[in-house]
Amino acid sequence: MAEHQDDLEALEDIDNLDQIKEGQSATGELTREETQNLDLILDIPLTVTVELGRSKLLINDLLQLGQGSVIELTKLVGEPLEILVNNKLVARGEVVVVNDKFGVRLTDIVSPMERVQTLT
Repeated sequence: MAEHQDDLEALEDIDNLDQIKEGQSATGELTREETQNLDLILDIPLTVTVELGRSKLLINDLLQLGQGSVIELTKLVGEPLEILVNNKLVARGEVVVVNDKFGVRLTDIVSPMERVQTLT
């Protein structure tokens, strides 16, 4: 139960961070202290993963894979991809190609309440 309380407090901090990023504090003005606090976390590296799908294979099947092999994934064509930050679902999106490079267009941001509900 204490873990969930910590998560709720963290979400409140995220809401406060969103206000700070938008230039809004409780008083409506961005203070110097809030700017410095925000600057402390802006350089923290995060791992962003885009999950196209999953599959389970036997070791024997894995060893049989070669160039041109196809692995069937759990996702269907047209289903949104999942965007994970530090292995936590934060958004869903679709594949796009920009200048011959793959990218992801975000179509749905997971709300903080949805993230808390996935913890239970």
